[in-house]
This record gives sequence, structure tokens and C-alpha cells, in this order.
Amino acid sequence: MDNTAEEKVADDGSIRRWRVMMLVIMLRVLALFATAAAALVMALSKESRTFAVPTSGNTPVKITMTAKFQYSPANIMFVITNGVATLHSLLMLSLMCFVNNKYDIKGLRFITFTALDMVTIAVLSGAATTVAFMGELARNGNSHTHWNKVCDKFERYCDLGSGAVLASYIGILLFMLVNLVNIFERGRFNPYKNPTSA
Repeated sequence: MDNTAEEKVADDGSIRRWRVMMLVIMLRVLALFATAAAALVMALSKESRTFAVPTSGNTPVKITMTAKFQYSPANIMFVITNGVATLHSLLMLSLMCFVNNKYDIKGLRFITFTALDMVTIAVLSGAATTVAFMGELARNGNSHTHWNKVCDKFERYCDLGSGAVLASYIGILLFMLVNLVNIFERGRFNPYKNPTSA
């Protein structure tokens, strides 16, 4: 009778691990889509406007100006960082799905995944915060330094940039959830704990 109870507990543990693995895979896929969307939206956002500049003569001069992500180093870093985070998600998903657990040497896989996720979170949050700051400056300007706002002239470009920053923050949140789930489950199902000592 004790054997059937132990088998039931073992089956429940394997079912729980499978569910947790599916949850982590789903969160990683959502993070992949969020960071890919952020990178693509920012990289493809572009808006051109024609302005009439008054001159001393009778006819004003017309100037066409374009807003692109390449004009700001913060936006370039944002696109690169979200692209790297997307590739990171793709690599982690492929390792989770196609590499067997027998290659996990004393939990090295868990430590590597967690460390890389934390580095990705740190770099993504730095890039997203920098672009959010630049977006705030572009939207409202700064009267103390006499920087005029830009978003009143390039509204579509600024709205796309805001959407990209939002998608990046969603990706950061999803990476944090992946880390939390992995850490809690690693503590619960640690194969190196001695079950008889409890």
C-alpha cells in the first residue's frame, strides 16, 4: 500500500513539473512576442512632415523633416536590446524543448538560464527606461533648458514609440515572471535535497 502512495506522489510531482514547464514555455513565448513587437515597431516607425518656414520675402520656404529611430542613440540601443532579448527567448525555448534534462550537470542549466534571464531583464529595463525618458522629453519638452517638444509635430511617430516602450515593459514583466516561477519550482523540486532528512 505504501508503494501505491509513493507512486501517486511521484506521478503528481511529474504532472506538476510538466504544468510548470508549459507555463514557463508560454511565458517565454509571450516575452518573445513582446520584445519582437517592441523592436519591430520602433525600427519601422518613421514619419515625414512638411513645414513652411517664414522668410523675409513674400513666399515661405517649405522644408520636409523626417523622424526616424536612427536619429537617437537611445532608440538604436532600444531596438538592438529588444532584438537580443528576442533571440535570447528563442534560444532558451529551443534549449528547453529540444535538449534533454540528462545534459543538466548538477543544476548548471538552471543557474545559466536564471543568470541570462536576469542579465536580459537588466539590459532591457535600462534601454526601455532611457527611451521612456527621451519620449517624455519629446512629448513635453523642457522649459528650463529651452528644449521644445517634438511630439506635437510628429504625433504618429511618438505614439508608435510609446507603444514600443509599453511592449518592452510587458516583455520585462514576463521575463521576471519566468524567473520567479523557475526559482520557486527549483526550490520545491530540488533533486539534490535529501528527502529523508526532512
